[in-house]
Amino acid sequence: MTEARATWIDNQRFLGESSSGHAIAIDGDKKTANSPMELVLMGLCACTGYDVASILRKKREPFRSLAVRAVAERAPSPPTVYTEIRLIYRVGGKVSRKAMEDAVRLSEETYCSVAAMLKKTTRISYEIEYAEG
Repeated sequence: MTEARATWIDNQRFLGESSSGHAIAIDGDKKTANSPMELVLMGLCACTGYDVASILRKKREPFRSLAVRAVAERAPSPPTVYTEIRLIYRVGGKVSRKAMEDAVRLSEETYCSVAAMLKKTTRISYEIEYAEG
């Protein structure tokens, strides 16, 4: 079982801690740390990035770099959930386009837990950019 908690520090700041023993500052005002909704996007990027890197390694694809960026739109009124998220994958190295497309598709459709949860309320799309070399 995974557990998490957030302990109020001051103003809109909290210390988030999880059962893994790691902690992170969270700021609803975005003045001193990431907001909860920014952390959701960061979690999505890391989750799908982990999947893609793992799949590319298993396929023995020689990638040298991988970055995942999310651009998101939120609902205009509360709760201001994400309504649309565009994921941009940027991969460097001599990776075959098919291998990269397959890895992203597998992450999006099968492996990424964060995407699976968000897809229930959010339209998620993606694009892939290939860095030189």
